[in-house]
Amino acid sequence: MFKPENLWRVAGLAVFALSLTFASGATRAADVPAMKQDVKPVVETPAAAVPQPQYGVAMHGTPKYGPDFQHLDYVNTDAPKGGEIYLADAGTFDNLNPFILKGVAAPGTAGLLFQTLMVGTSDEAFSEYGLLAQSMEMPEDRSWVVFNLRPQAKWNDGTPVTAQDVVWTFHTLMTKGHPFYRAYYAKVKDATAESPTRVKFTFTMAGNRELPLIMGQMPVLPEHYWKDKDFSKTTLVPPLGSGPYEVDKVDPGRRITYKRVKNWWAAGLPIVRGQYNFDAITYDMYRDETVMLQAFFAGAYDFRLENIAKAWHTEYEQKPVKEGWIRKEEIHNSLPAGMQAFAYNIRRDIFKDPRVRHALNYAFDFEWSNKQFAYGDYTRTASYFDNSELAATGKPEGRELEILKKYKDDPKYKGDVPDEALTEAYANPKTSGTGRDMRANLSTARQMLEAAGWHVGKSGVLEKDGKPFKFEILINSNAFERWINPFIANLKRLGIRATLRFVDAAQYQNRMDSFDFDMTVATFGQSLSPGNEQRDFWGAEKADVKGSRNIIGIKNPVVDDLIDQIVSAPDRQELIARTHALDRVLLWNFYVIPQWHIDHYRIAYWDKFGRPDITPKYGLGAPNTWWFDARKAAALQDKRKGKDGK
Repeated sequence: MFKPENLWRVAGLAVFALSLTFASGATRAADVPAMKQDVKPVVETPAAAVPQPQYGVAMHGTPKYGPDFQHLDYVNTDAPKGGEIYLADAGTFDNLNPFILKGVAAPGTAGLLFQTLMVGTSDEAFSEYGLLAQSMEMPEDRSWVVFNLRPQAKWNDGTPVTAQDVVWTFHTLMTKGHPFYRAYYAKVKDATAESPTRVKFTFTMAGNRELPLIMGQMPVLPEHYWKDKDFSKTTLVPPLGSGPYEVDKVDPGRRITYKRVKNWWAAGLPIVRGQYNFDAITYDMYRDETVMLQAFFAGAYDFRLENIAKAWHTEYEQKPVKEGWIRKEEIHNSLPAGMQAFAYNIRRDIFKDPRVRHALNYAFDFEWSNKQFAYGDYTRTASYFDNSELAATGKPEGRELEILKKYKDDPKYKGDVPDEALTEAYANPKTSGTGRDMRANLSTARQMLEAAGWHVGKSGVLEKDGKPFKFEILINSNAFERWINPFIANLKRLGIRATLRFVDAAQYQNRMDSFDFDMTVATFGQSLSPGNEQRDFWGAEKADVKGSRNIIGIKNPVVDDLIDQIVSAPDRQELIARTHALDRVLLWNFYVIPQWHIDHYRIAYWDKFGRPDITPKYGLGAPNTWWFDARKAAALQDKRKGKDGK
């Protein structure tokens, strides 16, 4: 899910704090030229093949919902409007403009206040349907795209949304927005308002199937509102949007409340029917995870996505749960797990050698930590696309082996594809989980470090060329501390001095934006249709761009070329094969020490809400498809008063 307000959340806070938005769609980022044989020059479309307007589009194949669909399958169209919901987020905020690099945006701003041209669903891999746009047009080679705006689309001050707003937004995001957008729309040659309701994006290339869809994900902003304001500066003045909510109250850094827009222009559209049901949505901010959890049990907020296994198993034996006032559930999902890991900054000299990076994986005793801290809940991650068909498993064969061999046999890519990527199945080091058999793993690590030139000096610390092996692990969530300290202890046994540094959200963001760290805990979320965003994660051209998501600093020509291949994949099967190849190259270069994942949500909520019968396959549906149930809320209030003796 694309959440512009959380672009900076690349590590701990992203894992342990849910900033719920109401936006849909997959995250998309930079685009790059595909391989020459896959990219065709842009040519004029023959008159006989003039594209026809489409209500929706799929990355591959056809959209699930037909042109006459009335609503999504996972909503309740009879859901009542009203009531309010209180949510929580970790950290702070100082900005209501989620589209710039400066400041920390308040949770919810992008998804609640602003709308995109098209919008995705949570039960398809990657399809989009018209939102601000009623239709789109594009040629077979997808070298351009036209969006036809809905005549009834309006800003919340009653002003029509126009094609000029779209063009202005594009140029503003490219020049003043977060660096993410310059990558995201890198292959857009031009944006033109052909009429008040018709806008065309022309691309610098053809054959990139994803480009029209990522343009559909572009948030649209009102030119008339921003014309006398500095878009590049942070602001706490509620901005004008076209979305279902507007800012009601702001307590900077502490709380923000949104209120539902009365007579919202899009309320009757099939793509949004049954959604945005609460009259008010409030986010409270917490700087401490423990305090935030206890505030939930005290009734300070209503819904919690629990990402800490120990807390799930030990902290919920509280009165509201025992009495049934709080519902506690586990809900399976089919989302790619992505990669959560100890991420190296390979710009640092000590981490440039992949043998060193590989060696340190042997110092992380996942099996023991999983038992001690997570009640065995987690699965060790062994792919950048785990929990999906996109994950490379076993030894490479067939088409993916063919792709890898092409690079291995090309002198241009000498050393960029490890031999093991073609011959072995990737596997993390394992232990029994008893804590008694780390000696063998540490012995292996020591041999690998010695082969890389690191030897124990007089001080007992590993040294190379007179420099000691020491580094800092930077985090912004204390929930990781109990996992990291045993890792540090094992590193110490190897002669490595690692220290843990905890900083607040703002300082963490600044240091990550400028790549001022040695190692951190990072998350690289993946969609079911990987594409242009891979460039921002791993692309060489993003490695030195401040604020990019290539925090690791990867500059690998094979990785770059594989991303091009993924972007230009002609069908689903080829996309899978090319993604498998990328997965193996990333894994066998040991850019991270993989951590863990689960294949289900752990949620808890006060029992005063209704929810649809169907939970979407690729999303939780909460809270945008839930609603306030007045009967349940009254019953809950009576129970609490009765039990409390009030």
